Amino acid sequence: MDREVFQEQYGLLGSSDAMRQVIDKIMQVAKTDITVTLQGESGVGKDVTARAIHAMSERKNNHLVIVNCGAIPEGIIESELFGHEKGAFTGANESRQGYFEKADEGTIFLDEIGDTPKNVQVKLLRVLENGEFFRVGSSKVQTTDVRVIAATNQDLWQMVQDGSFREDLYYRLDTVKIKLPPLRERPEDIIPIFRKFVKEYSAKYDSVFKGFSDEARELLTSYRWPGNIRELRNVAEQLVVLEKSQFVDKEKLQKYLKGRQHEGSADNLPMLSEKPREQQQQSSDDFDGKDRELVYRALVELRNDIADVKKMFANFLYSTFSQKNLKALPASVRDEVDMDNSEVGGVNVNVGDSGSLGMQSMPGQKDIEEVEESELSTFFDSDDIPSIEDAEKFLIQQALKRFDGNRRKASETLGVSERTLYRKLDQYGLD
Repeated sequence: MDREVFQEQYGLLGSSDAMRQVIDKIMQVAKTDITVTLQGESGVGKDVTARAIHAMSERKNNHLVIVNCGAIPEGIIESELFGHEKGAFTGANESRQGYFEKADEGTIFLDEIGDTPKNVQVKLLRVLENGEFFRVGSSKVQTTDVRVIAATNQDLWQMVQDGSFREDLYYRLDTVKIKLPPLRERPEDIIPIFRKFVKEYSAKYDSVFKGFSDEARELLTSYRWPGNIRELRNVAEQLVVLEKSQFVDKEKLQKYLKGRQHEGSADNLPMLSEKPREQQQQSSDDFDGKDRELVYRALVELRNDIADVKKMFANFLYSTFSQKNLKALPASVRDEVDMDNSEVGGVNVNVGDSGSLGMQSMPGQKDIEEVEESELSTFFDSDDIPSIEDAEKFLIQQALKRFDGNRRKASETLGVSERTLYRKLDQYGLD
């Protein structure tokens, strides 16, 4: 099958050199039964790739069973993978097949393989080696004939070094490794993929997309896309639906590019030139123009990010603590807000006669405040200055804890929309 036809048929998007190499490798191994490990960041299309490998294999007429190992609680993952017998544990009212039995003669896709507990890794190794396993509560050997595709967004070898992943299982999975490149490493694919998504959603929602400006196009390709293809698809859908029949400029587009990297830098910062140092020295005039503008834009974006976190921080403090408790907080925390001014970090705060701010007292509130005050002190009195992402994640966790997981109240307290809070929860992997 031709490479372009294969990509079109199975939804593997991109024509960059990096993607062509990936596609060639996929086509080379798909028809075999060899174990394949897909490595790549969240959103690069590991599940789509696994489906393509199965669809092109000799097992395509049998089941493809998809298992997200990171989403299964540790206490039941063995039962989910290998099945159990009736009475094996409380609640096991009948015998049940596991995923490996269901995938017999087909393919099993083990996503987030690095999240499996070590006691389960031993059993995975055995089933990969010879197809044998035991149901939970049984001493009878079961067999299965499956092709295994694993996927991870972690460095499995580093996990081996850290002792959290078995070395023998690592080598068994490392037979063929396919690394899926993040979107930021193939910027030439961004615009074509974006146009494809826009075309699909325009037809789906009976909408018209008027196009975008040169500055918006530049922002699309310079944005770091922490969510990769998944994020690009979401942005395309939002633009088609929410900016219907409007020409999209840089300002409109920027509203939808809010992701940040966990390393601590804002992901909507444009990428600077990656030319070799010699070329950069030879073209110093260029830095006076385009690259200087990019640096300036990066600094502006960083300032906005810091302002957002300060606003969230002020909202959280003033809606959670009484005036007395605010004054009792450590100086490093107290300095973030103006105790004598009702406007904090750009947020107007109404102070009640009782001294409580934005919240009426309720039973048990004092104990809650004491716990949160202690946690805030520990977090902000550390010698290490927390990154923007760490501070934002901490505040979200505290707000959710304060309201027993009620996301509507948490978003109101933080001064953000529920939609933004849901996106942040997904971004930081918070439950």
